[in-house]
Parts: sequence; C-alpha cells; structure tokens
Amino acid sequence: MMMKKLWYNVLFACFVFLTGCSGFLDVVPDNDIETIETDFEKRENAEVWLKSCYVFLTVNVAESAGNPAYLGADEYCGAEYVRTKNAGLVPALFIGDGLQMAQSPYCNVWHKNQYFAAIRYCNIFLEHIDGVYNMEADEKALWKAEVKAVKAFYYFDLMRRYGPIVLVDKNIDANVSMEEMIQSRRPIDECVDAIVKLCDEAMGELPYMSAKPTDHSLYFNKEAVATLKALTLLYAASPLFNGNASLQNFVNRNGEKLFPAYDKEKWKRAALACDTALLICKAAGKELISGTGSAPSPLLNKLMDIERTWIGDGYSSKESILTVNNSDSYDYLTSMTLVYSPSQSDGYYDAASYGCLGAPMKMVEMFYTEHGVPITEDKQWVASKYSMSKEADEKYRDVLPLGVDVLSLHRRREPRFYAMIAADRSQWYRAYTTGGEVTYKGVDIKVRQNEVLGTKLKRYDESTPQNITGYWIKKWLSSDIPFRNYHTALKNSLKNPRYIFRLAELYLAAAEAWNEYLDVPDDRVYDPLDKVRTRAGILEVREAWQAYAKNPDKVTTKAGMREIIQQEWNIEFAFEGRRYWNLRRWMTAPEELNAPQYGWNVLSSTERGFYCDYDQPMIVWKKRKFEALKDYFTPIRSEDIQISDIVQNPGW
Repeated sequence: MMMKKLWYNVLFACFVFLTGCSGFLDVVPDNDIETIETDFEKRENAEVWLKSCYVFLTVNVAESAGNPAYLGADEYCGAEYVRTKNAGLVPALFIGDGLQMAQSPYCNVWHKNQYFAAIRYCNIFLEHIDGVYNMEADEKALWKAEVKAVKAFYYFDLMRRYGPIVLVDKNIDANVSMEEMIQSRRPIDECVDAIVKLCDEAMGELPYMSAKPTDHSLYFNKEAVATLKALTLLYAASPLFNGNASLQNFVNRNGEKLFPAYDKEKWKRAALACDTALLICKAAGKELISGTGSAPSPLLNKLMDIERTWIGDGYSSKESILTVNNSDSYDYLTSMTLVYSPSQSDGYYDAASYGCLGAPMKMVEMFYTEHGVPITEDKQWVASKYSMSKEADEKYRDVLPLGVDVLSLHRRREPRFYAMIAADRSQWYRAYTTGGEVTYKGVDIKVRQNEVLGTKLKRYDESTPQNITGYWIKKWLSSDIPFRNYHTALKNSLKNPRYIFRLAELYLAAAEAWNEYLDVPDDRVYDPLDKVRTRAGILEVREAWQAYAKNPDKVTTKAGMREIIQQEWNIEFAFEGRRYWNLRRWMTAPEELNAPQYGWNVLSSTERGFYCDYDQPMIVWKKRKFEALKDYFTPIRSEDIQISDIVQNPGW
C-alpha cells in the first residue's frame, strides 16, 4: 500500500475536541511524519484519527462563529458595535444584512481544509481501522459506525448550506489524472440517499447513548443517527428541495438535473422516519424535560423545565439526543447576550459580557398568549398591547411585579416567553449575588436609559456595547449562575454543552411531515405537536384554538396547521439556530428576512419616551436583505469554483 505523509495533520493543530465531559483533547499526532499505516497499527493512534473525524462538528455547528444559523436569520438584533468589535465572531450577522459574498463566503465549509478535510479523514479511518492489531472486532465495528454517522452529518450540513454536493465515497489518489480528480455535484436525491445509506449502516451497530462508554458518550449514538436520517428526509421533502420550480433548470457540469420534480411521497417517507426515530428515542430513555424544578410556584417551575432544554441539565439531559462540548474558552454567544452593566459594584456585572445582542420585536410578539394561541388570534387577551396595565394574579409573582404598571404586551404570555425573553419591568427568578451571598429571587429587569440594564449613553455609539431593542435574551443562560462574574462561574461549573439534536425537534418534524402528507390533519399531526405544547405549559392545540381563537377552524385544515406548526418551530427553538434553516426550506425567507428590525427607544429614560408614546415600536436596524433565489444557499468560494470546475449556486 502506498505510504502517505500526514501533511494535513497541521490543519488540526489549532483545534481541540471533545470525547467526554472531562474536557478537551489535542487531536494532533505527536509525529507528523508517521505514515497512515503506522498510525493504524495501534488502538491509541487510531483513536486520534477518530477524534479528528469529529472536530469540525464542534467548530462549525456547536459554536456560534462557525454556524450561520445562530445569527444569520432575524432572531438577534445588534448595532454597529457587535459588527465592528466582534466581526470575526459574528460573521453570520453580515449574512442577515445581505452582505454574503462569493469571493470569501461567511461561514464557509465547502473547502479542502474544512468539511472535505473531515470527510477525507473519515474515509481514511474507514479504510484502515480493520488493520489495528490491538482492538476487538466489536469495538472496530462501533468506531466505524461512529465515523459513518459523523460523515453522514457532514454531508447533511453541506446539503442544507449549499444544496447539491460532491459525494466522496472514497478518497481520490493524488496520482490520478486531473480529469479523474474533478468531481461533479450530485442530484439532491443522490445526496439524500447517500446520507440515509450511511445512517442505516451506522444505526445497526450503534448502541443507545446510555449504553456507550463515558469516553464515547459525545459521539453519535443510535437515537442520534436515527434523528439525522429523519431530519435529512424532512429537508428532502420540503419545498426548497422538493419540486422547487425555480431550480428545475439547475444542472451540474455533466448536464444532470440537480433538483427533482415534486413527490408527495417524500413527506410520508420523512414522517415514517420521524416515527421510527421517536420509537428509538423512547427505547433509549429519552423524554421531554418536565417536573424538574424546585421553585416556589408552578409557573416558575415550568420556566425551569424550559430552560433545562438548552442548558440546565448539562451532559445528563434526557431530552438531548446528541450532545457535544462547546469548546470556546468562554461562550461568545453568551457573552454577547448576557445582560450588560459597566458598574463593577452591582450584582449584574460580568467582565466578559459584551451585552450587544437583543431580541427584536418580531421575536417578542411571536410567542403565544397564556392560552397557547398567537397574540393576534386570542379573543380574550389584552385590549391594547402597547398600553400600560397592572398584573394582579399571584401566579405571576417573581415573573412580573404585581400591582405595578407594565407594558400589556408583557402580560399573560406563555411560559416560553418568560423563559426566553427578559423584558423591561419584568422579573427574572434566578440566582443573584447580594453582599457576597447567593440567593434566589425575582431579579428586576430595568432597561431604560441610565438604568442598571439600560444604556448609559444618550446616543447610539458603535464603540460601546448597547442593547438597541430593549429586550435581553435568556436563552443559553443558566438561572443557577448569578449574573456577577457569570463566565467565571460557568467555566468552573463544567456545564457548557451544546445540544445538536433534542427530542422536541423530532416531535415537530413528525407533526410537520404528516400534516404535509395527509389531506386533512389527524392525530398523527396533533399528538406529537401536543407533546411539545404540554411540556411548554400551554393547552393542546385543538383545545386552545377552539376555546380562545378568533378563527377556531384554522386548526382543522392542512394550510392552517402548516402555519401553526411553523410558529411552534419558531417559538420552541427561538434563538437556537433552527429558524435560519426552516425559513429557507419552507421558502418563506423573502417575506421574513427583508423586514427591518424593531424595538423600543432605549435612549429614553422616561416610560412614555421608551415606549414610543405607547404607539408602536421604532425601527432600530434597517440593514436587512434576503434575495431570492441567490440567498437560499451559501455560495461556493469563487477560487474553488475556478480550481474544481464545480457549478456555482444560482445567483452567484
């Protein structure tokens, strides 16, 4: 067998990786002139290759800087400061501004030193692992399955970013002709089949997460690969990939059509895969987090349940299907959303907080009322959402101040609103440092100009962190860690995972797929959706709409349920990196992502001034652009197009 120098090992010298809850391990072999054959003589060397196969899952998916989905849609809003001071950490914000480019694409993974390097590593591993002499056959089979699964994920992530991709079943020998080296993008159906094939092969060998050894618990497991298969088929059935009329003439360099005609049966295939994955998750002991809180009221306990879906249970979460370490030395997304106070003497101060990303009004108004229907549908909700009113119900103690004027928009909302949004004059029940002691209480959120969590300036200043919408974001933050010196405590807690898949995603995928396949929705649509809603503390969908909605029949139709399911996606996974992909695969992005972002007048210190005379929110960020057909997919870098003769995505 030809000997090959491991020239690409240097690529990984700047990365660290996960293998378990204990920390990160260096993935670079000690000797960069060893041959592939030598590396696969011993188990310990082969394991280094296994870690190398997984490294990009963390860098490009778990971490906010590499994943366009966290900041590339319209869920977060920030001013010039976050773009000028943190440009390398927030490239996806420029995507949302309409500044993506083919010369040097933001969040680019179509590159020989990115995902295609990872795929090469996977292929080398699969070709050589059988040669390791000090491993048993069953362990080799397990490691093979883990690598096939992560290779399938790289294919999946490439497909949702770029559309049709190049499939690399085996690495191409460096000595073949140039013509043999040049590969074509494959039709979407072939890409999907390749992912499904890898998933099926891996699923037969992988155990449940609970049965895996500790040092492999953060690699793919049976339930995770079943989820990957189901989501791949969901994407394949969606309008962007299934019968997209605007892409029917898109062909590869060989003239092969890359996008198929519409096939309704793809929805059924996706639905059945979701149902199968849910059965596997049930057998694996997965369940939606509920009933875990010890707070002094039912509502506060429900807020804790919701919080634990993204961070609170750490590595032991029963809802997480695939978990990885967030290998940032400190979490950039947290630092940019954590409440910002420059005063070192108060209990809100954290030296690592930039506090420059807030929630725009669209996200604030997206959450349901307490009855589980949209605010525009609830016939019993407040009369005027931008007026002031008082809350008297004890149920809201430590969530809203009782008997005090608050904006009506912030009253009588669903638990997920209060779990994810910190609004002016609301309260956040959490750990708080007072006089050096940590206690739990409803911490006041006051964000008007010159207040503790408001800007101290009287103008917008690109050199200073500012929340320009008036809404802080709670997602990614733990209520068990005080604001003061938050990042130091987070680092010491060793609880900084990212959940790549969680169970609620499968329930919503199943509901969506069955709704699109059936002519009229039935229990196959309602039941999985209701599981997510029940955990969220709201009524089941038919009960909510029939009792409280202005248009109660909407819940009985396919088109009506499509809108309801899509809003459920947007709420349950708000700020979690799903809306970016969903708006694209639903092909609703042009309507959603070309609108300016709204908020309150954070430069005002008075109630009337802050709430814009109680009239309507003001535009706080105008630079928003999504151009169809171009922006549905990430462009392939122009230099790579020239080198590889790959067909570029439409519009670029």
